[in-house]
Amino acid sequence: MTEHITPKTARRIALSAQGFGRTPPAAPGRKHVRDVIRKLGVVQIDSVNVVTRTHYLPAFSRLGDYPREALETEAWSGRRSLFEYWGHEASLLPLELQPLLRWRMARAEAGEMWTGLSRFGRERRDYIDGVLAEIERRGPVTGADFNDAPRGAPGWWSWSDGKRALEWLFWAGMITTRTRRGFERVYDLTERTLPARTVDLPTPTEADAQRELVRLSARAMGVATMADLRDYYRLPLAETKTRVAELVEAGELTPVAVKGWRQGVYLAPGARTPRKVAGAALLSPFDNLIWARDRTERLFGTRVRLEIYTPAHKRTHGYYVLPFLEDEAITARVDLKSDRQAGVLRVQAAWREPDATAETPERLAAELRRMAGWLGLGGVEVVGKGDLAAALKSVVSS
Repeated sequence: MTEHITPKTARRIALSAQGFGRTPPAAPGRKHVRDVIRKLGVVQIDSVNVVTRTHYLPAFSRLGDYPREALETEAWSGRRSLFEYWGHEASLLPLELQPLLRWRMARAEAGEMWTGLSRFGRERRDYIDGVLAEIERRGPVTGADFNDAPRGAPGWWSWSDGKRALEWLFWAGMITTRTRRGFERVYDLTERTLPARTVDLPTPTEADAQRELVRLSARAMGVATMADLRDYYRLPLAETKTRVAELVEAGELTPVAVKGWRQGVYLAPGARTPRKVAGAALLSPFDNLIWARDRTERLFGTRVRLEIYTPAHKRTHGYYVLPFLEDEAITARVDLKSDRQAGVLRVQAAWREPDATAETPERLAAELRRMAGWLGLGGVEVVGKGDLAAALKSVVSS
């Protein structure tokens, strides 16, 4: 018979699997950053820098004020443990996952990528091969080295042919990010960038690689639907269904039922079920815990929507809104901005969620102060609207 677990138990399993509820280290460093990202399996990259770029935030949410250069060393130095590729979206991933994504690279080379980029690959393959030969001869390059787009022309559609070629080669796994200058990628040949111990690893079959990615997804989420398992690494739907069925038959995933979850649910082997989860964290809107909006609603009973691309007058909560995780509930959300010129972390709006408690303003203020210090800002300033703003301002000002 299928095991039934309660929504509260499912939430605790998910929080534990994502690394919440643990006492942060006294002095977090590179090892702790490596451990967090290995546990998560993938961290999304995004260019928006209104607070700080999102790839820095998941480690902060789980470790506290770690040195940001620890992530940079792991991602973009000769001592790296991470590499960039299309994992969830544009992502940082542990090096050991690189062979597991070579099937995606091979499919990309065969034309399975963005429609416009795929067409460019078919029509301009000779040009792409020339760009690859130039990188092999010259060494690391940036998009600016091949920028022949009209000056001032906005958007992806105005990319130069050189930038399209670089993106095509990146998708196909022939080049990767050697480092970043600011936020600009510096590309080089994959075999010159990644350690030989990674490049020389054997390439698994598509089926074996996909099975392992499903295992990693299940481990990172603890308890998950088929859609959750597919979305974590953006796997093809049909293949995910097959791989999940294979893992269930092998006893590596356990079907369970969670009240209120309409889809079938799978429990990862060894998933921890803590008696409670304690702690507080501000979550990037791109955090692994909440990036799947329907999963967030199933786990926490709250609707979290990304409003960055919503016109300002239609936004409900703000531009760059971070949910506040308080123990086992999302109790608030805050629209934040790092005002680097003024030296403050500005709260442009603060909103209460149904699970907010009398302690929420105090605990939220403590996390905001911690974040401000980590970002090198002098303090927190509450200036905005929202039904939690007045209470939060009173605590911050006291």
